[in-house]
Amino acid sequence: MTSLKFLVVAFFFLFNDLSGYAQQTDSAYVRQHYTKLEQLIPMRDGIRLFTSIYVPKDKTKKYPILLNRTPYTVSPYGKDKYKTSLGNFPAEMREGFIFVYQDVRGKWMSEGDFEDIRPHVARKKSKKDIDESSDTYDTIDWLIKNIGNNNGKVGIYGISYPGFYATTSLPGAHPALKAVSPQAPVTDWYIGDDFHHNGTLFLADAFPFMSTFGAPRPSPITPDKGPKRFKFPTQDLYRFYLEEGSVKNLKEKYFADSIKFWNNLFAHPNLDTFWKARNIEPHLTGIRPAVMIVGGFFDAEDAYGTFATYKSIEKQNPGANNILVAGPWFHGGWVRGNGSSFGDIDFGQPTSSWYQENFELPFFKYHLKNEGNFKPAEANIFITGSNQWKGFNTWPPKETEEKTLYFQPNGGLSFEKVQRTDSWDEYVSDPNAPVPSQDGVMTGRSREYMIDDQRFASRRPDVRVFKTKPLTTDITLTGPVLAKLVVSTTGTDADYVVKLIDVYPEDEANPNPNPKNLVMGGYQMLVRAEIMRGKYRNSFEKPEAMVPGEITKVNYTLPDVAHTFKKGHRIMVQVQNSWFPLADRNPQQFMNIYEAEPGDFQKATHRIFHDVHNSSAITVTVLKP
Repeated sequence: MTSLKFLVVAFFFLFNDLSGYAQQTDSAYVRQHYTKLEQLIPMRDGIRLFTSIYVPKDKTKKYPILLNRTPYTVSPYGKDKYKTSLGNFPAEMREGFIFVYQDVRGKWMSEGDFEDIRPHVARKKSKKDIDESSDTYDTIDWLIKNIGNNNGKVGIYGISYPGFYATTSLPGAHPALKAVSPQAPVTDWYIGDDFHHNGTLFLADAFPFMSTFGAPRPSPITPDKGPKRFKFPTQDLYRFYLEEGSVKNLKEKYFADSIKFWNNLFAHPNLDTFWKARNIEPHLTGIRPAVMIVGGFFDAEDAYGTFATYKSIEKQNPGANNILVAGPWFHGGWVRGNGSSFGDIDFGQPTSSWYQENFELPFFKYHLKNEGNFKPAEANIFITGSNQWKGFNTWPPKETEEKTLYFQPNGGLSFEKVQRTDSWDEYVSDPNAPVPSQDGVMTGRSREYMIDDQRFASRRPDVRVFKTKPLTTDITLTGPVLAKLVVSTTGTDADYVVKLIDVYPEDEANPNPNPKNLVMGGYQMLVRAEIMRGKYRNSFEKPEAMVPGEITKVNYTLPDVAHTFKKGHRIMVQVQNSWFPLADRNPQQFMNIYEAEPGDFQKATHRIFHDVHNSSAITVTVLKP
């Protein structure tokens, strides 16, 4: 996202909806070729959902329906007020579909009460047992029966939160639903998407987003009467969050009890039934529609959800028509711009345009119009570094070899296990001077942090750096990365951030032209990073204190990667204990962090062990040549 999740998802989508991700708008085309209808569609429990329907004016043929369900408003409202573009991109709009946009239950002009990632009701016993699956079913049923010139087939797509609603259409799907594309779908808000990563609050995402998105709505409203964007008192957000002192202070000062989501954070710090009920993955069984999961490796919001949703469907539905497309994209980047670059890194080809032309449009044309010959690979992956698309029969690919990169004394990193019997790094971590998650003054959480140069962090004394010698051959990693840390601390809790980095050769040429004055020699490109809260090392349900001075294993999985470390480059791993203000600070004491006071944040001395008996390492899956 452009600066902060709030600025793009909460603010931008409050006024434009995710369909506004199209590169070009064509208001005149929409008005000339579509008739707009507005309808309150009744659900089985009597609640009515506000729905905007754009029907092609050409009545000489029948059209499939493309449905987008969103909490971000279907504006503009009014039968004479048209969207400036339909679908995810212009070619989709011109292809000819009946485009339908719906405010989900409890949002904007729909009736009812909104609930974040509403739990799925597996066994519905009465009309009162509703969820997003039933609302989608009832919507489709009404559309098929009441909108003329439809061909009886429906597709659903959505990015981010609308991606969650696309996913929830799959359990008990309506017979007319033939094709579903969850794109960067919100999937698990505790383990890896948006607001939590392994139980750690992603502060820079959650606070500004929920300050408006989570504001109560007593009755249906339009965006002009909705909550306004939170205005930070300073442009330096690192300083803002640090000076506020704690999450508890933020809540009391700015939210009190007005934001339901924040109240739930405080009430449910661990992985309990509240969070488990909001995970759609266990319910992805009996899948009948064709499914295309789409996401970006550099998606700062929902990279986890992309791969978790795909793998859950594969595991629970061996015969399902379920494919994966993953590229070098930020959140929604596959339909914004042409995808030829991101941040400082150039990919040498228009990856987003290629996706639109070869995947999304052919997917819906094939399954909803019986047009074309859409036969993609099971997993369609863009591998950065080598900058090439590859098709695999499975994801992760089977043609891989698991290897372990061991931390070495003096900052080394090698596939050879260290042989020393007594070896560790020691340093002090101070949560009152946390490691920044981005370089420079942070006016917002940028989307580029997922791929940014990490040289700023490697200079910190509280960041430990391990790197290989220059590689003698290309090494391509495909799949998850397992962090296997052996550590100790003088505190009773600690966060552990592991970053996988591609270090460019010192003689790497700078871009030409070079408007940002980049120095690419020695550039440290972030490939993947993830955080783990130490008290959850054995269980997210039952946190355990760390014993001061005791050697402890902290193992956790980083989201999937697809990257080639080229010959002459180095593989680097950075380890740190704060990632602020992206992630909230750990007081380094065993406690409920949502109750922490400013004085609870204490220094601690950490050790990372790398000896023959206590070998810190990362395990990777190397693609065979």
